[in-house]
Amino acid sequence: MTLRTARRSSLVDQVIDQLRGEIATGVWPVGGKIPAEPVLSETLGVGRNTVREAVRALQHAGLLECRQGDGTYVIATSELSGAVRRRLETAELIEIVEVRRGLEVEAARLAAARRTDTDVTAIAAALAERDAAFAAGEHATFVEADLAFHTAVVEATHNQVLTDLYRDFSAALRASIGAAGDLLEHADIPHGPIAEAIEAGDAPAAARATHACLDEILRSTEERTLAGTAPSAGAAPSAGTARSSGTMPVGGTSPSAGTAPSGGPVADAGPPADPPAERPPAAPPEPVPTA
Repeated sequence: MTLRTARRSSLVDQVIDQLRGEIATGVWPVGGKIPAEPVLSETLGVGRNTVREAVRALQHAGLLECRQGDGTYVIATSELSGAVRRRLETAELIEIVEVRRGLEVEAARLAAARRTDTDVTAIAAALAERDAAFAAGEHATFVEADLAFHTAVVEATHNQVLTDLYRDFSAALRASIGAAGDLLEHADIPHGPIAEAIEAGDAPAAARATHACLDEILRSTEERTLAGTAPSAGAAPSAGTARSSGTMPVGGTSPSAGTAPSGGPVADAGPPADPPAERPPAAPPEPVPTA
């Protein structure tokens, strides 16, 4: 770790800056657990209350998540990434793919015009890892390799704002859809033409190849949405998705009283009939309206 003993002035702010630095530089990667409070306190040379306050501030900023009985984990690389992640949790997959298309098409065009030999090598290596993971059926590895390929393309633009924005977006996307299992129908879409066009310095071809790739992903997502099988980007499907697939709504709850499983209203069944023993002998049982 690159942490150092904090000066006594503005201790909390200094600790926040150092913790944020460990996250931003990838020393503490997204999904990883940060050191325990006593370790941080000793390393930084500050009290545990100071560490606790700094961690709490980064939790509120959306960078850290405290899991009871387990520890504190990194969930975003910056405040922007945390905000994007929270937004994507309720976004529709089509919306996410449309945003990806806009970012990646422009990135491919710029990358073809600005790439260096080092960039070309990095893109080729990422593509090889992506294709190998897909061929081996290594699901989680493929997701990371696919994101690494597109990130390598974005980095080849040498536009730091675009790179930071895409890193935040991709981190949020990874967190929102997990292993992306519901999106891997597009996994066999060749990415080679993108890499080849960038290497050749052909900006229009790179943009076209990326656009075609994302168009295919978007088409597949739209088809699944119309079929009712594409969930939102959040961890759980929406109530509408659960009903259309014939499963119970999110949370495992049954439909509310007065509604049919499909969401349509049913007739009020009225108050329950009195127990037979308490009815007057001569009175017929109260009729119950049918639905």
